[in-house]
Amino acid sequence: MAETLIRVQNLRKIYGDKTVLRDISLDILEGDTVVLIGPSGTGKSTLLRCMNLLTKPDGGSIWFDGEEITAPGVNEDRVRTHIGMVFQDFLLFNHLSALDNVAIGLTKVLGMDKEAATEKALRELDYVGLEEHADKYPGQLSGGQKQRVAIARALAMDPRVMLFDEPTSALDPELIGEVLATMERLSNEGMTMVCVTHEMGFAREVADKIIFMEGGVVVEEGPPQQMFAAAQIPRTREFLGKITELYGDHE
Repeated sequence: MAETLIRVQNLRKIYGDKTVLRDISLDILEGDTVVLIGPSGTGKSTLLRCMNLLTKPDGGSIWFDGEEITAPGVNEDRVRTHIGMVFQDFLLFNHLSALDNVAIGLTKVLGMDKEAATEKALRELDYVGLEEHADKYPGQLSGGQKQRVAIARALAMDPRVMLFDEPTSALDPELIGEVLATMERLSNEGMTMVCVTHEMGFAREVADKIIFMEGGVVVEEGPPQQMFAAAQIPRTREFLGKITELYGDHE
């Protein structure tokens, strides 16, 4: 039986007069791939950012591997070394090569010497199929390649979990597949993953659990077979039908 790696309990987040997350509770099991779906503005990205402490929740708690990481005094930088995050707009340093973008966290955060960091960065670039592009700068790479560099950068820190915030939404359609293939490989190799995505083919084939959110709450959750074929809530069925029609079923 897989252990719970992340536990979210009664999480709340408020911006001004808008409650973005309303008492969200969920468990992420070690080794699982969980896909968050739902309309824009419903709190999915905010939930991810709370999980790695980029956004401070206004109530509730988050537990990672048995430790409450939202407790006062927790070393947030230490926590983030175990929780990798990939954003939709890459966030690469344009003045650094692909290799240096991957290696910089190893030297600056983990204190690794340059030679060891370079070796590890090259291994991670090879993992995502980009070792031959190690010396290129972000401006010389396609969107799909830049996103794979961002994945390599996160993986270089040896995280326990990877968070993906709409990693393909900024990509041209023909480049989506190469990023999804990398994510599917990670999932197949047992990496714990939480993904916000519109890619229903990926959700259907790769996810262990799909969570449908709307209005800052979890409306329904379950395995893909149940959610796509026999969702219990009419709104879930309606959303899945519309999103599949709109975005297709890329794999």
